[in-house]
Amino acid sequence: MAALFGFHMPNFTLTGVPNDQLFDRVAKNAKVAEKAGFDLVTVMDHFYQISGIGPETDPMMEAYTTLSALATQTSSVLLGTLVTGVTYRNPALLAKQVTSLDVISKGRAILGIGAAWNESEHLGYGIEFPPIGQRMDRLDEALTIAKLMFTQDRPSFEGRYYKIDRALNVPRPVQPGGPKILIGGTGERRTLRLLAQHGDIGPWFAASLDELKRKKQIFLEHCEAVNRDPSEVLLTLGVGGIVLANNDKDGAAIIAGLPLERRAVASTMNVEQAAEVIGKYMEAGFGGFTFNNTLLPTEESIGLAGELIKVVRGSAVSP
Repeated sequence: MAALFGFHMPNFTLTGVPNDQLFDRVAKNAKVAEKAGFDLVTVMDHFYQISGIGPETDPMMEAYTTLSALATQTSSVLLGTLVTGVTYRNPALLAKQVTSLDVISKGRAILGIGAAWNESEHLGYGIEFPPIGQRMDRLDEALTIAKLMFTQDRPSFEGRYYKIDRALNVPRPVQPGGPKILIGGTGERRTLRLLAQHGDIGPWFAASLDELKRKKQIFLEHCEAVNRDPSEVLLTLGVGGIVLANNDKDGAAIIAGLPLERRAVASTMNVEQAAEVIGKYMEAGFGGFTFNNTLLPTEESIGLAGELIKVVRGSAVSP
């Protein structure tokens, strides 16, 4: 199985780009990533910028408006959020939005969803922010509703927090069975269980191989408990520590643009060095890798990632 590569755009603070040209630059970068060989383009579903990327006052475009516009500018990449907070939208409406994105993109939508965490934007927008246990319960119900609306003509469901009553979702998704479901988070008791039950893609943060293997073993135990074939779920990693550059000077310039807390874990690597690191993760059973636009801020750096993709492409994922 060939590795999947994702180009994630959490940063809309683009030097010298006025608001009326902001989407043009975002679309251009997405098209450059598509040409470079990336398989997936994602944006955050946040209303404020998040720590680790920039101050919350930095620009943040609404996710599904942006993705729908990107669908008209691209032709092959999958499109989705990394990830939607379950608290932000009624889950039936969310399923409708993602289905519409699937139609607009001719079958390239992914539903990315998680339990939500950013209390600040909930307070600012007047959105309820219940305790984590309740958010996890809501996530479970939302996933159930989404799968029903992707696969059934007039589904009904009644949970503690959400319900649908013979809900219509027309036009139907282009993808048979509906868009794949990406579930954010690595909580060992609840989130990994939901990934085993409902998910197709699990995006994890990079960590030591020992820690990732430990967490993967917990995920495998959840799969066994719910009778899910773990090979049906693609585990991916955000490679936030890899700064691709041809030389230390170019790498240092990229690192200098990162928030202070991100600089400590960032290392400049050339294509061959990055391919070696990714190969070790692949041997451990991880089949996808996501690069942020903070680490690939220029067309040239995206092109360099394309060279990395060519080197890695075709490597087998360990069972």
